[in-house]
Amino acid sequence: MTNPLAQSLVLPCGAKLPNRLAKSAMSEGLADSFNHSTPKLETLYRRWAGSGAGLLLTGNIQVDRWHLERPGNIVIDDTSGRHQLADLARAGTSKGAHFWAQLGHTGRQVSDIINPAPLSCSDVEIDVIRNAGFSFAKPRPMSEAQIRHAIDQFAFAAREVKDAGFTGLSLHAAHGYLISQFLSPLSNRRTDEWGGSLENRSRFLFEVISAVRSVVGPAFPIGIKLNASDFQRGGFTNAECIELVKMLNDSSLDLLELSGGSLEQPKVVGIAVKDEGEDGVLASSSAREAYFVAFAGAVRNVAKMPIMVTGNFRSVTGMLEALEAGELDVIGIGRPLIADPEAPSRLLAGAIERLPSPEAKLNLFHILPWNNMQLERLGNGLDPDLSMSGETASVAFSELEGGIMAALLAQRQIL
Repeated sequence: MTNPLAQSLVLPCGAKLPNRLAKSAMSEGLADSFNHSTPKLETLYRRWAGSGAGLLLTGNIQVDRWHLERPGNIVIDDTSGRHQLADLARAGTSKGAHFWAQLGHTGRQVSDIINPAPLSCSDVEIDVIRNAGFSFAKPRPMSEAQIRHAIDQFAFAAREVKDAGFTGLSLHAAHGYLISQFLSPLSNRRTDEWGGSLENRSRFLFEVISAVRSVVGPAFPIGIKLNASDFQRGGFTNAECIELVKMLNDSSLDLLELSGGSLEQPKVVGIAVKDEGEDGVLASSSAREAYFVAFAGAVRNVAKMPIMVTGNFRSVTGMLEALEAGELDVIGIGRPLIADPEAPSRLLAGAIERLPSPEAKLNLFHILPWNNMQLERLGNGLDPDLSMSGETASVAFSELEGGIMAALLAQRQIL
């Protein structure tokens, strides 16, 4: 009998994923001070190209250099990085996997060191965990012209990644970034056609999808990452997610990835720091290992496009249970591919029944720096160091990221 994880999947546009395992998007922070791709990123994705995953998704590729998630993000808002981007696309597609670029715009969710006056749909500040190292400025509400410009930026970047040789793209509409900011009633206080009702709050997303489709054509896969819920009282809810998916059925999407939360509510790592609202009960009562699979079935019931779920899948049993129940079509795997870059091959071969979970031994505030220091090792052609402590990683990452930020700021002063 064929392993369900090894079955191919034909997307609505006609492209075929070779299996049901995807390397989900994780921020790499390995771009240079011009925000171009680097040999480190090529080394990293060349290794993941042989991981066995049928689909690889990049970390954040930003469409506006003044709206970065990290100083080491790739940015596509001009043509200066075309050669480097093409080199990266060749590395990621070198073993036959699909390689999609995740395109995003941070909106208000950008360090005030990089941008002291970021744009968002409204002037609502981020309410983040105190003493967690974040510092964000109050955003400026976008004008109609600025909204239209942002839509054009997504379309420009989409054309560039297609021309570079990527086999698809995904729009980041989750985790509190700009599209997610438009979707949430907490961050979107507009009273014009871009705010208020769900139809109006989702207008920016639909305009972006339409603009991107117009430049990449009908046969190029387009996905989005969408919150199953913001898990915040008064925020974007699972009920709204389901209504939005019904609307998205007519939008030519090829893959819908479900995630959840944001910096204000970091459910993507399984943590809640404030009232989760109406969706918290279902999330907390679910005995399933993956964070968001409890919401996937209801979405799957209305969605016409394939569904991918990312967040804490660790066991083959849990993956097969979700697949065979028809709750999803693709399993997203993130942090385990840092600890074991060949994990999907091992799963498909039956060599392992469970993915590694090194984060289980780490303090919450050490998880991110630990994984980022492992990405640095992988980008340097080394194996991950699973013996590295969270404290060691935290100190090393602070120094590394500080140097990258300094180089970025110095470069921008020169320009």
